[in-house]
Amino acid sequence: MAPDFPDWRPQAPLQPLRFNWLDAAGVELACLRLDLIDPLICGNKWFKLAPHLREAVAAGARGLISLGGAHSNHLHALAAAGRRFGFPTVGLLRGEPQQTPTVSDLQAMGMHLHWLGYGGYRARHQADFWQGWLQRYPGFHPVNEGGLGLAAAQGCAELVAMAQAQLAALGWSDFDGWWLAAGTGTTLAGLVLGEQGRRAVHGALAVPAGHGVAEQVAALLQQAGRPDQGYRLIEAARGGFARMDDELRNFINASESASGLPLEPVYTGKALMALRDFCDNGHLARGCRLIFVHTGGLQGRRALMGADANYTQV
Repeated sequence: MAPDFPDWRPQAPLQPLRFNWLDAAGVELACLRLDLIDPLICGNKWFKLAPHLREAVAAGARGLISLGGAHSNHLHALAAAGRRFGFPTVGLLRGEPQQTPTVSDLQAMGMHLHWLGYGGYRARHQADFWQGWLQRYPGFHPVNEGGLGLAAAQGCAELVAMAQAQLAALGWSDFDGWWLAAGTGTTLAGLVLGEQGRRAVHGALAVPAGHGVAEQVAALLQQAGRPDQGYRLIEAARGGFARMDDELRNFINASESASGLPLEPVYTGKALMALRDFCDNGHLARGCRLIFVHTGGLQGRRALMGADANYTQV
């Protein structure tokens, strides 16, 4: 069955956030709640997936195939979209078979899974990687890990207009910049494209600096014909991707208690903690107004922080 592109244009609310450390720094913050657009297809993943789905429909594809790890938010959103909108999905997973809450969800949502091991997963960068898989799944549309690509970045560019349309409700006439977690840098690149140099975009790195995010962002902007330096990448990985220490856990728990904003330790928790550190160190001017993008990913917190009432199970 070929995918049919859904007439679905989710809107995320823009909500004010207050913390003592923001008040002390004289910084105002609002949160674009992408985690609230849908119980399953939530966060920034839909905005990255939608362009790929359009391409698949235009090509008459039978389904979509992509890659990710055993806790992948990307594969989770793809599987959920496949079940919701009626198209088959295939997931190629890093490492050896294991049963995680995410993997259980992928299976429940009908995604066909293949475990590639670690060496097999590294082969995803080879030019002929997709050839064998597309012979096995003819007519399927391949999507890069995490949805990485210019089309996905352009899909995220619409978040700028989504936020701007809600400024008046906050009593803001304008704001100074964006703050978000960066995993592949695709969403960050989309915001830079959407801003066209008007406001700064700060990306708190969820992966160590040597994992190529800077190069990926630069390449996406170059492909768009809009090389731009209106962004900054900030170290926030705290020793590695998806690693959590007691300080981060305590920060997440305290922040959730103070604000009611659900966080997870891979992306949003680290990004907000990096913003706290920026404020504490006086790196932001008093009176500054920022928008924090909640990129979702709450399904992934189950493996690191246990079951979460704020996440709707499949």
